[in-house]
Order: sequence, then C-alpha cells, then structure tokens
Amino acid sequence: MIPIGDTPKSRRLPWVNLTLILANIIVFVYELSLTPWELQRLFLDWGAVPVRLIDWLSSPSGWEAPATIFTSMFIHGGWMHLISNMVFLWVFGDNVEDALGHLFYLFFYFVAGVGAAALQVAVSQNSMVPMVGASGAIAGVLAAYLVLYPTATVAVLMPYLWFFGAFPVPAPVLIGFWFLLQLFSGLASLGAQAIGIDSGVAYWAHVGGFITGLLIVLAIRPRYTRRSL
Repeated sequence: MIPIGDTPKSRRLPWVNLTLILANIIVFVYELSLTPWELQRLFLDWGAVPVRLIDWLSSPSGWEAPATIFTSMFIHGGWMHLISNMVFLWVFGDNVEDALGHLFYLFFYFVAGVGAAALQVAVSQNSMVPMVGASGAIAGVLAAYLVLYPTATVAVLMPYLWFFGAFPVPAPVLIGFWFLLQLFSGLASLGAQAIGIDSGVAYWAHVGGFITGLLIVLAIRPRYTRRSL
C-alpha cells in the first residue's frame, strides 16, 4: 500500500519536513554523479557500519564513526529506496511537525534515527554492510503520527488496483500493518543471518526507530493535544 495523502491538514508550513526531503533529494542527485567505485566509497565512508560502531563503543576515538549515524540518514541505495521514504515522510511528517513544533520535530527525527541505528547495530554487530537511508527516522515519525492522529484516514494506492484510484485506510491499520511487517521480516532475517545470509534490508532499524518514536511521543503526549479531525 502506497500512501498519497491523509485527512489532517497541516496548519502551518512544515519547513523542517520540506528541508529534510530536499536534503535527501540533493544528496541522491550527488550520488547519481558518482562512478560505481566512488559510490561504494561514499556508502562505506558515510554509511553507518555496525562493526565500525561496535569498535568505536569499545574504544571511543574521534567522532567519525558516530557521525555516520546521522550522515547515513541522507544516503539512499536507489530510486525506489528514496521515493518510498520521501513519500512516507511527505504524507506523515508535516502533521507530526505541526503537532510537535519545528525545532522539536527536527530533534525528534534525529533521535528516532539514532534509536533505529542502535537496534540494528545490536542485532548485527559483526556486519560490515553500511546502513543507509532515512527509513529508521521515518519509522519514528510514523509512530508519532499513530499516537497524535489515531483517528486519521490515509489515502493509499493498492498494487494491481491502480485503476480504482485511492482507497481510504485508517491510519492505525496502515501503520500497524507496516510495523508488523517490519517486525516479522526482522525476525526472519535473524534466521538468515544465523546461516550467513544478509538480507540487505535493515528491518531492525525500522523497528528501532518506531519504538524510539513511540516512547518519546508517549512520554510527552500530555503536553500535546490530539488534533480533532
């Protein structure tokens, strides 16, 4: 299911969300200008590599390794990776920014990204595959949306049913289904990892980002009034 819109409309310009989307697009355009070898170096140098972060935790030295947790959030592995992430951020991010405020939303976004990287590193400590993409931070945004807009409806497009147009789906159903899919896929990846197979998708980063975002918003929820739709 591909979300293309939702019922609550942002009451103010979501300039932080728009800036995040623009930054991701600019970085991806830069990626397109690189040779395959240069692109590989970009992923290795600026992506979050679990084994490198584990080594840093055991012997902290410099900020290059932990900084990759943040730089990796702006790197994507292909057109579909970028488009899918930006569509979700476009649909859900503006309303979360509207509820949390511009600066706190930016803080929340990056903290969710850190939580995403932390869980992925915890379950794949020996992996040398760079983690890239904004998916973990966006998972936190989805969790915040679920808490702040529990009665919202999301317009989605269904694969093979494009000609019927968009279908209205309750936000808890869409987001809940997405989270369960990530959780079960993550559990399946553990079995594959045990026999030396890497799926190449950081499912646990999605789970970690979602849980981090959920805990933050539940903790601060008394300060924010849920929007009536």
